[in-house]
Amino acid sequence: MTESWRMAITATRHCLTGCAIGEITGMVLSTWWGWGNTANIVLSISLAFLFGYLLTYTGVRRMGADNRTAVQAALASDTVSILTMEIVDTLILLVVPGAMDATLTTTLFWWSLAVALAVAFVAAVPVNHWLMERGKGHAVVHKFHQEHAHHH
Repeated sequence: MTESWRMAITATRHCLTGCAIGEITGMVLSTWWGWGNTANIVLSISLAFLFGYLLTYTGVRRMGADNRTAVQAALASDTVSILTMEIVDTLILLVVPGAMDATLTTTLFWWSLAVALAVAFVAAVPVNHWLMERGKGHAVVHKFHQEHAHHH
């Protein structure tokens, strides 16, 4: 496996973590607040973006970037990736019968979420790879990492 594909997988895994945290948090909160499906989807997607960006932002900050660079890197590297995942993920949850009505206590909820995230992961890896080939997406973070590696 080439370095760029490995990077794409790592980038996607990062994203997946953010998405999963966001969606589960969204589900927990919207269930707790008694919200409907639409509000739940909006909340989950917003949180998925938030956590996804946060993970990249934190990682880039740890490499020694300033605030502005870290924000730009997170936006550049994660937007398309999270978007791809959330679209695929939400579509699957809408397509699977009863998945949207399944609550946290049902096996169907966790099963459909796991399947949705797995498919979303597979869908997002080539997207991330394609972006990197063009020097966009996570290549931004990677480039930054290489430039600053010699400082430490």
